[in-house]
Amino acid sequence: MDNNPVGWFEIYVQNMTRAKAFYESVFEVTLQELKSPGIEMWAFPMATDRTGAGGALVKMEGVPSGGNSTMVYFSCRDCAVEASRAAQHGGRVHREKMSIGQYGFISLVIDTEGNMIGLHSLQ
Repeated sequence: MDNNPVGWFEIYVQNMTRAKAFYESVFEVTLQELKSPGIEMWAFPMATDRTGAGGALVKMEGVPSGGNSTMVYFSCRDCAVEASRAAQHGGRVHREKMSIGQYGFISLVIDTEGNMIGLHSLQ
């Protein structure tokens, strides 16, 4: 494999206004609209010259949110901080910050659309 295995991610939502507000508040970022026919997409900030995958919130007819089997992990400075923000902005903490040994720490949260996301930090 020449590149990182994940090149893009999409988090499907039912209420874009609510989901966008949740993610912008938790990660303190501004999402950018991606124009696409028949699909509403708002992308996370992405630096093309750095490692990691870009991605977007997506609202598409016939594609439900929540209950999926895909886990997206967001890199954080301290995953407990973003987990706390998730709870403050309409989400809920599924698993408090826990050690994963030499690989750092994770927290698991449920967003406003029922999707579980992971938070990862080295401290």
